Amino acid sequence: MIDAMIYAIILIYGLLIGSFLNVCIYRIPEESSIVVGRSHCMNCNSQLRWYDLIPVFSYIFLLGRCRKCKTKISIQYPIIEALNGLLYVLVFYLYGWNSIPSIFISITYCLLISALIVLSVIDFRTNIIPIGINIFILILGLITVAVKYIGNGHSLELVMNHGIGFFAVSAFLLIIFCATHGKGIGGGDIKLMAVAGLLLGWELIILSFFIGCVLAAIIHPIRMKINHLNRILAFGPYLSVGITVALLFGNEMITWYLKQL
Repeated sequence: MIDAMIYAIILIYGLLIGSFLNVCIYRIPEESSIVVGRSHCMNCNSQLRWYDLIPVFSYIFLLGRCRKCKTKISIQYPIIEALNGLLYVLVFYLYGWNSIPSIFISITYCLLISALIVLSVIDFRTNIIPIGINIFILILGLITVAVKYIGNGHSLELVMNHGIGFFAVSAFLLIIFCATHGKGIGGGDIKLMAVAGLLLGWELIILSFFIGCVLAAIIHPIRMKINHLNRILAFGPYLSVGITVALLFGNEMITWYLKQL
């Protein structure tokens, strides 16, 4: 019963953060404040009341339309909110809350996932990964290393694992960037894999990169065919999915693979 109540609180918290993520997705590319200014309808510009901002439920209650002008509201809003909430629950289910270090790690991983959601949508739309998001992930990485260092008997081996993770994929991508004069990979992708590598460690960041490459190789050609897209690839969303999968299930995937050898 207590566990169910805790998961419910985590879900609600995740939904609320998910609502804020939608604000970030809209305002960050415009370089406007994400904390100042009330939410408003994108069509009629009318300010939204608090009861129009309840994650997921307001969208359902309003039948996906603005209360005043009846313009359709993007399905992105409830999807982002629900996805963030459900992933928060999954993170706490996998990493727990039974100790102070585990709580810190779970919260850090939840914030990482939220950052990746914002990054993915913005990169998908603009082909740009905002530097502020990578800085935020860097801070999360430093916190993760510090918490693990303190919680694991001041293990220098653990610190080295995460330190190597910073360079494990990003150094390879930097070589590609230099060799192709910036045409083969974006600078934002290099920074993303560096800061995410610091947070995850070298094994998981390599797995993340592998998953991201496989997804991009499968999905992007299909999108090019169906939507008549050019060859420009927003790699951030694929890398973000890879990072998320590795974060949630990477250790089990690596263990399974090693047993097959």
